Amino acid sequence: MRARPILFMARFNQKRALCTGGSGRLGTELKKLLPKALFPSSAVFNVTNHIQMEKYIRKHRPSTIIHSAAFISPPLIDKDPQKAIGINIIATAALAKLCWRYKTKLVYISTDYVFKGDKGNYKEDDPIFPVNKYAWSKLGGECAVNMLDDYLIIRTSFGEKVFPFQKAFVDHYTSRETVDVIAKKIVTVLKSRVRGTIHLGHARRSVYQYATSLGGPTPVGKMSITDVPFRVPKDTSLNTSNYRKYAKK
Repeated sequence: MRARPILFMARFNQKRALCTGGSGRLGTELKKLLPKALFPSSAVFNVTNHIQMEKYIRKHRPSTIIHSAAFISPPLIDKDPQKAIGINIIATAALAKLCWRYKTKLVYISTDYVFKGDKGNYKEDDPIFPVNKYAWSKLGGECAVNMLDDYLIIRTSFGEKVFPFQKAFVDHYTSRETVDVIAKKIVTVLKSRVRGTIHLGHARRSVYQYATSLGGPTPVGKMSITDVPFRVPKDTSLNTSNYRKYAKK
């Protein structure tokens, strides 16, 4: 499976934008940058409630939906894949159907984990091969979004502003950045009107290098991807040259 080429969307209007997952880590940061956009709570826009989603979209008529709601924990997804199917695949497919019906652009937040992780520096059109159930569920969402004519798939990796764990992988390489930085890059991409698939993130570094770059009162320890019971790809770093090109405009 290869990504379709990057094209251009209509001009982004935050007053007519809707973001799912507004209470999540990424949604919270996007809300700061897009104060005029819609950030409905799950009580009124639950992505697993297809009838409720349609009523909300029909009432508010957003021109762009940023879909950041997701079940994102690999170890928890290994224990409960049914939940990941429902949220990451079925809910995304239902949202894609609604975007088709109401002629709405769909911006889907995906992951670097859709790649096999054996070489890194992945370009948007490199072959995809997930290595764990979390990544397969996010790729399932990508498949649904690719059925649309007007969409943007953003592959990225982000974390908290303070590294939340005592240890970090020294042998897993990534393009991860803090969530506030990635949120700003997402808004830059939205305003640049690209369409298709695009990669956002930092230059290649280990998770340990990323963690230590954040600073903090407690030194981060070292660990290996072989120390955890779930499968972690070795190198999912992203080639972000397309983003850098559009960010300059």
